[in-house]
Amino acid sequence: MFKSNVNQDGRLLWGLTLAWLLGAAATAAPCRAGSPWLDQRAVGTFVCRSEFPLAQIAPLMEELEQLQIDLVEMLGVPRAKEPIELLLFRTKANYEQHLSQDLPGLTRRRAMYVKSGGPGRVYAYRSPQFETDVRHECTHGLLHAALPAVPLWLDEGLAEYCEVPREKRAFENPYLSSLRWSLWIGRAPRLEDLEKKEKLENADREDYRNAWAWVHFLLHGPAEGHEEMLGFLNDLRFTTAPRPLSERLRDRIPDLEAKFTTHFNTWQRRPEGTARRVLGSGKF
Repeated sequence: MFKSNVNQDGRLLWGLTLAWLLGAAATAAPCRAGSPWLDQRAVGTFVCRSEFPLAQIAPLMEELEQLQIDLVEMLGVPRAKEPIELLLFRTKANYEQHLSQDLPGLTRRRAMYVKSGGPGRVYAYRSPQFETDVRHECTHGLLHAALPAVPLWLDEGLAEYCEVPREKRAFENPYLSSLRWSLWIGRAPRLEDLEKKEKLENADREDYRNAWAWVHFLLHGPAEGHEEMLGFLNDLRFTTAPRPLSERLRDRIPDLEAKFTTHFNTWQRRPEGTARRVLGSGKF
């Protein structure tokens, strides 16, 4: 399932989301009479409104609070500068009805992050992929609430990395076996190819997997790669067109594809702490 975003210029981005500024986001107000929302509360950066009791998804709510902390530590990005509204629906029918009113004419996705001219909003309904979708779209929301712009491949790669439960990110992403098969037959993805993908219709499922793979390599691979990613993200805070990350990586890691392949061919669970090398090191 592909997701898309609408940025401030109206262009489509990978992933899907919209949020808006709520004056008092620190504490969620009780639902008004006649409101469609059964429950609502503030969870970290998110203002959650739900058609079902949020106590039913308490562990997921805790994950969202931790997600903001993880992104700051892994990437060195600032905390989100604005609240993000998270709208949760009981059924697909309710979800689609709400979208037809809020976003008429926009292509329906299973979950969406939309941002247009201000803070963003996440929409999701309780499908079998509900928790994955919420983590994914909320990652987009946090990134776009912290940075003026994020390249599509990096935006999507980070969302794919963070859409699985936190303890599974490093070693148990479903993409890992598929990627290793591609590497075994000599098909190492080139970052330059992903950097050229600027529209949703030009991306396929393999692009999502490859975006995840490059993010994994940058987080858990050679230190030079992680350093260049941190520098690139820092540059994004001040310019929308920094030098491409692929060029920066090739300057630091001349045998880039070989290092990428070795990283995944030798990647395995290590003693506690090794895979979390990046946590706490992403400070500018």
